[in-house]
Amino acid sequence: MRTADRAGARQAAGSGPRTAARLGTRQAAASGRRTAARLGTRQGAPRAPLGRRTAARSGLLVAVTALLGAVAAAPPGDRDWTATPAAGRPYAYLEGPAGSVLQDTLSVTNPGTAPLAVRLTGQGAPVSFAARSVTVPARTRADVPFAVTVAADTPPGEHRGTVRAAAAGREVRVDLRLRVSGPRLAALTVEDVHVDEGAVRYTLVNRGTTILAPRLAVRAEGLLGTVLDRPDRALPLTLRPGERATRTEPWPDPPALDSVTVRLTATAPGAAPATARAEASFASGPALAGTAGLLLATAGGAGYAVRRRRGRSRTQPPPAQPPLTQPSRTQRASAGATP
Repeated sequence: MRTADRAGARQAAGSGPRTAARLGTRQAAASGRRTAARLGTRQGAPRAPLGRRTAARSGLLVAVTALLGAVAAAPPGDRDWTATPAAGRPYAYLEGPAGSVLQDTLSVTNPGTAPLAVRLTGQGAPVSFAARSVTVPARTRADVPFAVTVAADTPPGEHRGTVRAAAAGREVRVDLRLRVSGPRLAALTVEDVHVDEGAVRYTLVNRGTTILAPRLAVRAEGLLGTVLDRPDRALPLTLRPGERATRTEPWPDPPALDSVTVRLTATAPGAAPATARAEASFASGPALAGTAGLLLATAGGAGYAVRRRRGRSRTQPPPAQPPLTQPSRTQRASAGATP
């Protein structure tokens, strides 16, 4: 009995380690399979998203490279350079009387990494610069002075112009506003009126300080009445202060034989009417010939009437003369007694 029990105990003791080893092997195998499954899940599933992310990253890299290449290829100084009136004003404003010189400043900013060559010009106003071209260093702002010369005949009021800056293939325009002070006076005259063949010539002069838009009326009076009458109408011109304009008024059908007085009347808004006149005589060849023929005919008729009257007087006997009487003695005595 004891021998059997010992054998059973040995067998049980021997089978216990073997069983535990088998269980460990099975558990390890199961654990390995689960680990492999987890690893496969983690490694196999993200393959497709990883490819897409790689492509997206590649595309972004290409875009960034192209952008950097474009920035590198941009010409120096062409990156947001600006030209503005000094002190950040929206436009340049100047004010003064006619005949003065007004000054202002243009600020040119170069944020680039290379010097910037800028050309400066003016338009619509007499703008002058100390130098037509300036070079602005990199990352620098240059304040460029300029002057506006107001001519002596500039009319009072608002005037506009432009200051232009050009560099690296780009142009910036700065608005320039000029106010000329002084009294506003409208005055217009008509001068040098004379009549030529088929036309009336005259000169309009602006004697005031404002720009004028003149109008004109023409009238001509002859010996027998009005021979030309053109009512007031606008002329296709404007006159600045002090400006003169010589014009011609067509007159294709003047009278053939007459002495006329031509009167021109010019007007403009705000100005008193201006009047001038000229005398002219017309005598064309046919009219002269007709007049000469009429005069000859008249003279011939008068001569015929005179000759006819003389002929009639010759054919008639002379009137009888009264008989002569001798003075009486009394008449002779009276005549002799007269002292």
